[in-house]
Amino acid sequence: MTDTTIHAGAAAAEGLDRDSRLALYRLVAEIRTFEKRAYDLFLQSLVKGTSHLSLGQEAIAAGVALAMRPDDYTFCTYRGHAHTLARGAPMAAVMAELLGREGGLLAGKGGSMHLTSVEHGVMGSYAIVGAHLPIAAGAAWSAQVRGTGQVAVCFFGDGTTNIGAFHEALNLAAVWKLPVVFVCENNLYMEYTPIGAVTAVPNPAADRASAYGLEPIVVDGNDPEAVWAVARAAIARAREGGGPSLIEAKTYRHGGHSRADPGKYRPDEEVREWMTRDPLTTYRARLAAEGVEESTLSGIDADALAKVDLATAQAKDSPPPPVALVERDVWSDGSATWRN
Repeated sequence: MTDTTIHAGAAAAEGLDRDSRLALYRLVAEIRTFEKRAYDLFLQSLVKGTSHLSLGQEAIAAGVALAMRPDDYTFCTYRGHAHTLARGAPMAAVMAELLGREGGLLAGKGGSMHLTSVEHGVMGSYAIVGAHLPIAAGAAWSAQVRGTGQVAVCFFGDGTTNIGAFHEALNLAAVWKLPVVFVCENNLYMEYTPIGAVTAVPNPAADRASAYGLEPIVVDGNDPEAVWAVARAAIARAREGGGPSLIEAKTYRHGGHSRADPGKYRPDEEVREWMTRDPLTTYRARLAAEGVEESTLSGIDADALAKVDLATAQAKDSPPPPVALVERDVWSDGSATWRN
């Protein structure tokens, strides 16, 4: 089996000017700072329900988002804070949603696992594994029929590649040449089980691409510029009528699957090795080595912290949603009164 691995360097950075590279770093820094704060708030019992953080995986959401058009569509999993923020959803509203407050994106009804902001092209975070892949294909079909040039980008984990909906969506997208880009965030573990222990091929997404007539693409998911370069090419291809792409981004989550998971099943040596490839620290070091001033990078770090502090304060100040809200968005008329 063959794959195409895109590494950072001149080829990846081609077309990225200084401002765009700093925008990439800013996205990674803001997502990292937000997710760390979400973790702290969970420990304070302020985040309702469980949470699935993108600590260590920020480069994927940032790199792909920078390559998208404002009217493109994003579909993501319950690990969707990063993708929602990367598309420009207000940080305070995202934080308030995690806290179950009225000022949240969904007035507190969705919570951490169901972030949605149609205004920003974020068409939902899906808790059922693989459920959103056919929906993303449907959105791409809609764009194709309407001739809008929009592209749907669908993020999912490595475990999804063993779900029937993955193969069904890929096949239909390839047959109809839909403008959709499927992005597998392969962090090596499908919840608690190593993906390699239950999958017959080394690259669970890329090694299956040829079955649908697609190019096998593997990218370093911890390199924001490499992710951007691959995403830009795939999105442009989809927008121009070239059909779908399947990208496998290799990455690693810094913690367990969710807040309830300490992640002790992962070998210590493996964790240590991947921590040296932290997308925030490695990208920061690269920018510094290539001439970006420390004051500029420190300023971005400080701005990210200030933005998260403000979002946290605003979210905490937002009141709990009114009880009457429970009847909204349930029936077509907004309540159950029609049954009476």
